[in-house]
Amino acid sequence: MPNFCAAPNCTRKSTQSDLAFFRFPRDPERCRIWVENCRRADLEAKTSDQLNKHYRLCAKHFDPAMVCKTSPYRTVLKDTAIPTIFDLTSHLKNPHTRHRKRIKELTEEDIRKMKERRLASSTEQFSSGKEDGADDGTSNNDDEPQLSTEEKEFREYLRSLFEVVVMLGKQSIPLMTDKISEAELKSNNLQALLDYRMNAGDEALMKRFEATAVNTEYLSATQQGQLLDVCENTVREEMLMEVRESRFFSLVTGDLVEFANEKHLPLFLRYVNQQNLLREEFLDFVPFDGDEPALVERLEAQLTDRWGLSMEDCRGQAHKATGTSTTKMKAVAVLLMEKYPLALHMPCSHMALNIHLANSLPFPNVQVVMETLRRIGAFFRTPVTQDELEKAISIHYQKNEEKGTALKQACGSGWTEQHNVFDLLVDMLPPLLLCLDIIRDNDDGKFVGSVTSDAYSIAETLADFEVVVTIVILKNVLTFTRAFGRNLQGETLDVFFAANSLTAVLHSLNEVNDNIDVYHEFWYEEAVSVATVMDIPVKIPRLFLRKQRAADVGEIQAEPYFKEYVTVAVIRGVMQEVEDMFSETNLKALKCLSLVPAVMGQMKFNTTEENYADVYRHDLPNPDTLPAELHCWRIKWKHRGKEVRLPTTIHETLQLQDVKFFPNVNSFLKVLSTLPVLKLEENKSDTASERLQAYLDSMPAKQWNKSLAMLNINTHVKHDLDVMVDKYCRLYAEDDPEGEAKSDEVTEEDAVTKSCEQKSVDQ
Repeated sequence: MPNFCAAPNCTRKSTQSDLAFFRFPRDPERCRIWVENCRRADLEAKTSDQLNKHYRLCAKHFDPAMVCKTSPYRTVLKDTAIPTIFDLTSHLKNPHTRHRKRIKELTEEDIRKMKERRLASSTEQFSSGKEDGADDGTSNNDDEPQLSTEEKEFREYLRSLFEVVVMLGKQSIPLMTDKISEAELKSNNLQALLDYRMNAGDEALMKRFEATAVNTEYLSATQQGQLLDVCENTVREEMLMEVRESRFFSLVTGDLVEFANEKHLPLFLRYVNQQNLLREEFLDFVPFDGDEPALVERLEAQLTDRWGLSMEDCRGQAHKATGTSTTKMKAVAVLLMEKYPLALHMPCSHMALNIHLANSLPFPNVQVVMETLRRIGAFFRTPVTQDELEKAISIHYQKNEEKGTALKQACGSGWTEQHNVFDLLVDMLPPLLLCLDIIRDNDDGKFVGSVTSDAYSIAETLADFEVVVTIVILKNVLTFTRAFGRNLQGETLDVFFAANSLTAVLHSLNEVNDNIDVYHEFWYEEAVSVATVMDIPVKIPRLFLRKQRAADVGEIQAEPYFKEYVTVAVIRGVMQEVEDMFSETNLKALKCLSLVPAVMGQMKFNTTEENYADVYRHDLPNPDTLPAELHCWRIKWKHRGKEVRLPTTIHETLQLQDVKFFPNVNSFLKVLSTLPVLKLEENKSDTASERLQAYLDSMPAKQWNKSLAMLNINTHVKHDLDVMVDKYCRLYAEDDPEGEAKSDEVTEEDAVTKSCEQKSVDQ
């Protein structure tokens, strides 16, 4: 069982923290002082034996001078230690937080008695200190246990190792290198850097490795894995402490990443920190194997059992899935919402809505188009291929230079991820195929074999009439959701109006569905026209024809085939996905954005947030006073001075000094901020998902390492090498004789931890 800290406003427990935890003393007088300082009225009636057996305080509540390390693996308190460091006010800033450990309100009589006792205690300690000094002439510091020389050297050695590991992560240097030959001695970059540090005069490393046997590897794969584990967990714990303090969060997952031939799901958490800043941080890679219920169970275990969070506080979820993983992640989202109804499933702000809608369609032809689109984006990422594309656009549109110039400007970096990507793709198909043919021919020998091979593969896919029809149908259907999606990921005011325009979007899609024959006729003619320009024959897919012949069914014409299997399927799939992603509860949440003063002003301060507030009623500190508070909030901004500017975003509103006087509004805005559909505030640094992608792009897939990725993506998170050293000393026994000084209990724990946490550095 984990130990929980008994101090008010302290949520630490032994499974989440590297801090030491101390029992209440058995001595009745000292125990009474501990309880008195804690200000826990519910503990006053308990005996010192009960408190000693069932309650603990973590080391954060003691003066550091009172805490001693008798060895790298054991922490003790001085006999006279009294807890004096407590947070007795933060619950006032977060009145919505549920408090199990209530703080006792002191009367004037209580304060007078405490002062008298402390004065008597300090006088007694001063007198005894004088007598002790007269007897032996030594200071109190001499009583503190000191580390042995061997222990100090071992800690310095570990510190050097961690410093190198952190540097590898920050600089995106892979752990493993490809060996040139069997005679190559430097098996990886870590050991090469350790050699460099020793040559530069690192005495701790030199002394350590001089004592290592010549025929042994001075830093084994197991030890490297342990170092990486400790670094990764230390950085993650720093971020988790912020998430626990903020309470509410949203769950965001990225596209699959493969380590050692196993697929993993990148896991991000979005939350508002104590400075009222919206954060989205990368926390871990979760194994993707198993069915949907198994993945849900794994996510829950990660968040609750390992990280100490509560899924009851999850207020949103978004899954940036592509390919075959899309269907599985949709099922995961449904299962999570069944268990936690307020974990609203929404689109991710990192992905254009139209791309999300297309990715969500489970039809093979649509998935082929989306995969090809991703390949096109990666293929034209280099300046050489991009230059060839612009030349092909100029050749194809030489009679329409204005359109050619517009396309060249539009097809810059990231064009395959924009809201209007399918409009661009239809116009780009002829010059795109021309460009790929030129690169594939490679008459001037400019391109290497892998590039010409990729060009051939992409060109063959685009030269299929079924792909052309699918692209044209996607363009026309998603035209109705393009403006809606752009607003949804725009400013707060745009998001609010997008939520109120969904009815019109669904009405347009229903109108198309009701008149599908007319719309399909126009769209099919457009697809045939594009195919004719590209010299692509109009034909039914070969696989369908083979199945039809096997079933001995009469032949079907091309137009009715594509109507039934493409146009109708796409329009109905998009309608269903829009309705699923924007349920009544989701829209209620987004309409609460009218709490932002700029939105109120646009609505002439005639807003009705209380009609939608029931979604988050239990998250508010004083829900019964919400109507009155909202009235005061509207009056405040309606009758502001002329020089006062209306805040335009949730972030600006939360940064106001007087928002704390509106506790319900403050809590409301913090919960809304975590919704994954809202874009992150513009800042100079990249988002966590962008930093993850940058790490993956910086080296070959076989050199990816989960722990180093964690360090690289979260370079902004502070790290303390001494904390890493302490954690390592607790978890892993040293192989040297000095390590035998550890207790039997810790040694058993080490054996279990080693077997459970060992990680291959070849990941």
